[in-house]
Amino acid sequence: MRTARWAAAFVLAAVLCAPAAAAEKQLLFNGKDLTGWKMTGWGSFAVENGLLKTVDGMGLLYYEPSRFGNCTIRAVFKTTGPHGNSGVIIRMPERPTDAWYGVHNGYEVQIDSQGDEWHATGALYSLSKTKKGFQKPPGEWNTMDITLDGQRTTVRLNGEVINEFEGSQPVPERKMWYEPVRGPRPDSGYIGLQNHDPASVVYFKEISVITGGR
Repeated sequence: MRTARWAAAFVLAAVLCAPAAAAEKQLLFNGKDLTGWKMTGWGSFAVENGLLKTVDGMGLLYYEPSRFGNCTIRAVFKTTGPHGNSGVIIRMPERPTDAWYGVHNGYEVQIDSQGDEWHATGALYSLSKTKKGFQKPPGEWNTMDITLDGQRTTVRLNGEVINEFEGSQPVPERKMWYEPVRGPRPDSGYIGLQNHDPASVVYFKEISVITGGR
């Protein structure tokens, strides 16, 4: 009987002391070219000194090979001035066919230090407000982690949770044509980067997807 108890205790200790599952990171931008990415809209992205750079007008650069869900999407970015405007698009059900598809069919996780709490960096544009004051000044790198867990979206900026959104929660009434069409989004979808306008130059040095880990 004592031997059985010792065996059970040994198994329990082994489980409790087992190493945590390692997180796996998949780099979507290789630092060299736009392999895997496709552009829609009339703006563009360029690769400059190993960085992704927004160029010209409104557009959407999306990762074409696969959808992503139950993961963390990491975007390391910097703005170049006080009005830098861009966004990370998540939960797109299909590959986008125009620059506005991601806004109206997915969620835009905003990049814009000058917007109000519904339209500033970390907000799900006009749907879920963000906490302000965690973005670094122009020219300094920011790390934004967007965690997809079923219908829950959690946004961290430079290590701070600044937004949590559940897909079924109430959202403000839509007032302008360019605000996203209201409605459900899928648990997983295509992801992309928004190019906003010629005056907004934003750089990205890492776009990755992290899965696993505990």
